[in-house]
Amino acid sequence: MTPESHSQTPDRPAGDDDARPGPPPGCPAHGLGPGGLARLHESDDLKGLYEQLREKHGPVAPVLVHDDLPLWIVLGHAESQQLVRSPAQFTKDSRIWSPLRDGLVKPDHPLMPHIAWQPMCAHTEGENHHRWRGAIDTAVAATDFRSLRRYVNRSVQRVVNRFCEVGEADLVSQYAEHLPMAVMCHVLGMPDEYDDRMVQAARDMIRGTETAIASNAYVMEALNRLTARRREEPQDDFTGHLVSHPAGLSDEEVSQHLRVVLIAAYEATANLLANVLRQVLIDPRFRSQLNGGQMTVPQAVEQLLWDEPPFSTIFAYYAKQDTELGGQRIRKGDGLLFAPAPANVDPRVRPDPTADMQGNRSHLAFGGGTHECPGQDIGRVIAEVGVDALLMRLPDVELSCDEEELTFTESIASRHLVSLPVHFTPRPQQEITQVPSPEVDTKAPAAYDWQIGGVPRQAAAPAPAAVGAAVGGTGGDAGAGVGGLPDAGPVPAAVPVPPPAAQPEPPKGAWQRFLRWWRGY
Repeated sequence: MTPESHSQTPDRPAGDDDARPGPPPGCPAHGLGPGGLARLHESDDLKGLYEQLREKHGPVAPVLVHDDLPLWIVLGHAESQQLVRSPAQFTKDSRIWSPLRDGLVKPDHPLMPHIAWQPMCAHTEGENHHRWRGAIDTAVAATDFRSLRRYVNRSVQRVVNRFCEVGEADLVSQYAEHLPMAVMCHVLGMPDEYDDRMVQAARDMIRGTETAIASNAYVMEALNRLTARRREEPQDDFTGHLVSHPAGLSDEEVSQHLRVVLIAAYEATANLLANVLRQVLIDPRFRSQLNGGQMTVPQAVEQLLWDEPPFSTIFAYYAKQDTELGGQRIRKGDGLLFAPAPANVDPRVRPDPTADMQGNRSHLAFGGGTHECPGQDIGRVIAEVGVDALLMRLPDVELSCDEEELTFTESIASRHLVSLPVHFTPRPQQEITQVPSPEVDTKAPAAYDWQIGGVPRQAAAPAPAAVGAAVGGTGGDAGAGVGGLPDAGPVPAAVPVPPPAAQPEPPKGAWQRFLRWWRGY
C-alpha cells in the first residue's frame, strides 16, 4: 500500500513532516503519523479509536502500524464478510504486500511473526491451501465431542484441585490459562506434555518477549517428538489423522500445523474462558440469567464472542488487484486488517452494542470464508464445559476486587485479561472422574445453589472423599465406569455407607438425561 492511497491532506514539500514539531503529550493529535493517520500500536484505547475511525472514514479506514507502515482496517460487518469471502480479490499470501515487496519491512519488525509468509494453510490459497486445510478439517471432523466433553470435565477437576482447598485463586493464571492447554495437549495426542512450562512457553510466544524464540523452540521440540512418535505408532488422535492423511504431509508440515492449531486454539480459548467468567462475576443480571435458566452456558459463550472476541484483529489480507471496499479505493498489494472487535459492534447490524445477542451466531470472532477457524467447535466445548463445571464445583465464587481494578493487556491483535482474583468457600479435592459438584452443605445459601441445567443435588448423598493423588494425574480416566462415572469412593466414618444400589441414579427427566449425555457423563 502506498502512502498516497492513504493521504487525506494536500501534498507538502518533502521533509515537511520532519520539520514540524510533534504534538504535546495529551493532545488529541498525539499518536498520529504521516498524513494525520492513527498509529494503531500507540493507542491505549483501541475501542475508542475504532469508533473515531468509523465516524471519520466509514467502514474501511486507513491506519499505520509500527515503522509507519500503512494498512487498511475493516471496521464494517458486511465489509469484513466481503473481505474474507472474496478469494478472487483478497489473499492471505503476504508476499504480494507492497511494503514487503519494496523492502520497507525490516526483518525484526514486531509484526513479522504474524505477517511473514510461511508454508501453511493460514498463509496460502489454491491447491496448497486445499491440501493442508483438508488435512486439518479431517482431523477436526474425527473428534469425538462427547469424549472431549468428558475429558474437559476431568481436566476441570484436576485444575481446580490445585486451589480448591485454599479458598481463593486467580481464575486467569490458575484456571483460564491452564485448562485450554491441558485439553489441547490431549486433543493433539500428547497429554504428558501438559505442565506449567508448556503454559508459560505458549504465553511467552504470544506476548512476543525477548525469550519468545526459546519458548517457540521448546514447543516445537514437543511437537516434533509427537510427530515422530505418530509415524512409528499411529493412533486415532488429531496428530495421527494429520500424519496418515492422503495429502501426505511431511514431518515439518505436520509439526508446523500442529503449532498453529495449538497456539491459536490455546490463546483464543483462554481469552474466551476468562472473559465469560469475568462477565459472570461482574454482572449480577448475567449471572442470574444463567442461574435462573433464562440463558444457557452456550448462549453466554456466544454473547461474549460478540462482545469480547478472543482476537481483536487478525493479520492480514492483501489485495490481489485494484478494487473497492467500503467506499475506499484499494490498490493491488495493499494490506487489510480483518477486525472482529469493531465489526461485531457495527451500528448497522448492532445499533445497541449492549443488546442481548442470544441465538445469533453471525459474529466474526472465528473469521469466515476459506480461512474460518477450523477448531472453533473445540474451543466452544472447552469454554462451555469450563464455565459450567467450575461454577458447579465452586458455586459461591465471588470477585475479590472491584470491577474497576481489573486490568487488560491490549495489543492490536488481542485484549487479554491480566487477572481475575476470586474467593470462595474452601472445598476438598474431588476424584477427577466425578461429576463436578460442590460438597454437600445444607447451610449454604440458596442463592449459591448453582443450577445451570445441572443434575439436582442429592441431599442424602454423602460428600465424596478428597482424593489428593488425583491432582495432575491421569490414572483416574482408566478407572471410570460407564459414561465416565466413578465407582463409589471411601466416605467419612461419621456418614453411613450406602449400599451400591442406593447410589443416585441418573435423572429420569428427558431434559436432565440429555444434559448428562451432553456433558459426557
